[in-house]
Amino acid sequence: MRNDWGAPPPAHVRGPAPRRRRGRKGLVLLVLVLLPLVFGGWLWFHVDSSINRISAFPDYSGRPAAGAGTNWLVVGSDSRDGLDPETAETLHVGEAEGQRTDTIMIAHVPDDGTPPTLISIPRDSQVPVPGHGRTMINAAFALGGPELLAQTVEQATGLRIDHYAEIGFGGFAGLVDAVGGVELCLDREMHDTKTGQTLQAGCQTLDGEKALTFVRMRYSDATPRSDLDRVANQRKFIGALVEEASSFGTLINPFRTYALADRGAGALTMLEPDGPGDLLSLAWAMRGISSGGVVTTTVPVTDASAHRWDKQKAGELFEAVNNDQPIREDLIVE
Repeated sequence: MRNDWGAPPPAHVRGPAPRRRRGRKGLVLLVLVLLPLVFGGWLWFHVDSSINRISAFPDYSGRPAAGAGTNWLVVGSDSRDGLDPETAETLHVGEAEGQRTDTIMIAHVPDDGTPPTLISIPRDSQVPVPGHGRTMINAAFALGGPELLAQTVEQATGLRIDHYAEIGFGGFAGLVDAVGGVELCLDREMHDTKTGQTLQAGCQTLDGEKALTFVRMRYSDATPRSDLDRVANQRKFIGALVEEASSFGTLINPFRTYALADRGAGALTMLEPDGPGDLLSLAWAMRGISSGGVVTTTVPVTDASAHRWDKQKAGELFEAVNNDQPIREDLIVE
């Protein structure tokens, strides 16, 4: 007795699948392919049109010639622009007239196979500021904006600045929140006697407010070298932030990707010729900070006040960067 009377006929008997079903599958496949492309193209345009732009740096007599690789001037300003009083109070940034730089870094992306380099410049470094004598380097930004700061950095280091990226307090906190916070492990409790803010010891996820506290803290037993410890912490956090922003979990999440791109673009100031492609190139080069794939250092200084650079070591550091040469261990300041 046969027991397969209810079974469907063989494929060669059934014939080809109905066109309608095949058409639906093809349409779904087409949508799955095109949707990421359309979203990516729209997001690229959105970012490019949202970035704040400044004119390219002007040439001046004695400007350093272009060396090997590409140099970025990365600036974290203490700008409160866009922050209402309530938000400013939440972020514990207080009030200040004008603009100064909380963070000054040179990010060098080499042309050859040498590792990228991220160099912190202590903001209290005493250097010649064109037209204003010898004073703290962060005064250059307050006196003449990005253009004067770039010229000051170029003349002090001998490195030609090719690109510029600036972000303020609110924008930085927004970036951190856009990626869902950044995990960081602290060896000890950090309490800032000036702001009263405290970060507990141990591994934790820092939101925008706590991240801002971490990268600004220098009045604490956990930062005995003051600004030298602060700039080291800034590099540490940037490495963790870049790693989180470029993680698989962030990139496959369209909502998080959009939030990151939207908040980042609106908070960034760059040169007119630069765009998302330049920014992605920088982020890709800096993604190895946490894993040791990027050389991170502070400009060699003569003492913990970080007012004066060690001229010989600083000169050798900048020369190595300018020629895409490996950085010697004795030139690296943690």
